[in-house]
Formats: sequence, structure tokens, C-alpha cells
Amino acid sequence: MADEESGRFKAGQTALVVPVPEAEPLVRPWRDRFDPAARAGVPAHVTVLFPFLPASVVDAGTFADLDEIFGRHRSFEVRFEESGRFPGVCFLAPTPDAPFRRLTEAVVDRWPQAPPYGGKYDPHPHLTVAQGQDDVTLDEIEAGLRPALPFTARVPTVDLVAHDGTHWRHRGSFALR
Repeated sequence: MADEESGRFKAGQTALVVPVPEAEPLVRPWRDRFDPAARAGVPAHVTVLFPFLPASVVDAGTFADLDEIFGRHRSFEVRFEESGRFPGVCFLAPTPDAPFRRLTEAVVDRWPQAPPYGGKYDPHPHLTVAQGQDDVTLDEIEAGLRPALPFTARVPTVDLVAHDGTHWRHRGSFALR
């Protein structure tokens, strides 16, 4: 979730994320060391949309719209069976990933001015474990993850988080039906 150019988060950024507390025992030691989002207060999660709207424009109407949008989607179960990589990034891949894609599409349909990753990348649902690392470090992380896979998680909510300049703060949760 970091800004591409600076590698840092910006005050006023928001994101919609699905917390995955079931992943914490496995990924927390790696994320604390190798994921800036973890150090900035974001729990293990799958991103629905980053960046979302600037915090300065998120109001009661936004909350009502998010509540309505997410309330149209059923809660679901997901399995994390394997790790994957993007350049410099190690992640856990959710199966199925279609429910996450549908959540993202629903939000972008309502706010087309907030494309995933600013329009730089196609969304690919994943739970980031480490980023900005070399292949040797990523190999070590994947080897450490492998014995604890697979695990299953329940997805009952989507959370809105906002960066205050130092940390990501929870701003609200939206229940899936």
C-alpha cells in the first residue's frame, strides 16, 4: 500500500481492506520486519481498494454508500494455500479470489475516480507478507511460510483505514451479509 515513488504512506490516504486475523500468527513476524504497512498499524489483510478517497472527503454519505455496497455481498470463506511473488514482494494468495475482485469492482463502479493502485496495476487479490526485498530474503520467507499452509479464514467485513501521517487508523467496518 505504499506510494510507489517514495515508498512511504501519505497523510490523508485511505484504503479499504479485509482483515485476516487468522493469518496473524503466521505472517506477523515477517510483516513486522518486511512490510511497512504492518509497522504503520495495518493488520494482515487483503486490499479491496488502495488508494480510496482522500480522508478529507470521506463523510457520512461515503460511510452510508460503503455500508450499502458491502451489504449486497455475502460473507465468505477463503483458503490461503500458497505463496506468490511480485517483483520484490512475497504474498499469500487467497482461493477463491473472485469475491475480493467483486468487492473491488463494486467500489470502483461507485467511485470510478479511485481506480485500484491509482490505475498503475490490475488488482490481484493477495495478502502481502513482505515487500522491497531481494530474492534470497523472499526465498527464506516463503520457506518459513510453507509449513503452516494451508489455512482458512472467514471474511465477514471490509474495513476503512486512513493514514494520519504516522500510522494507519481504523475508521470503520462494513459488514458483508
